[in-house]
Amino acid sequence: MTKTTDFTKMFQDMMGNMPMDMTLFENAFKSQAAMNEKLAKVALEAVENTVEVSTKWTKDTLAKVGDITAAKKDPADYSKAMTEFASAQADLMAENLAAFAEIAKKMQNETVELMLSASKDMGAEATAAVKKATDEVTKAAKKATQTAK
Repeated sequence: MTKTTDFTKMFQDMMGNMPMDMTLFENAFKSQAAMNEKLAKVALEAVENTVEVSTKWTKDTLAKVGDITAAKKDPADYSKAMTEFASAQADLMAENLAAFAEIAKKMQNETVELMLSASKDMGAEATAAVKKATDEVTKAAKKATQTAK
């Protein structure tokens, strides 16, 4: 009968002989978690500011609606109230859209800063990891060469 080769032992031996430092993976996970926390903070701050602008806009609009719904003596006053309301809404819209644009701009700047910072950190970590791995592989190769002699 044919016997199937059990590669499990061979792979375990092979992986056991290869230097593997799990701290690199742990550090990468910690860095990613910290980055996600910072990005979430930026996003939540932007959402909070957006809600504040929207709430203020709504309150201002509702205050102006009160002027429209008030009873008027002259029918022309209704037309005047609607014109003033429309004008006030145009001003509010311009003001609030500018506020939303500022929030978006701030969020974009903070995100870019975080990404640049993260890329610098990852570059430094990658360089250190490659150097460490190279040193370990060199040591393992020297060890293997010496035992083969």
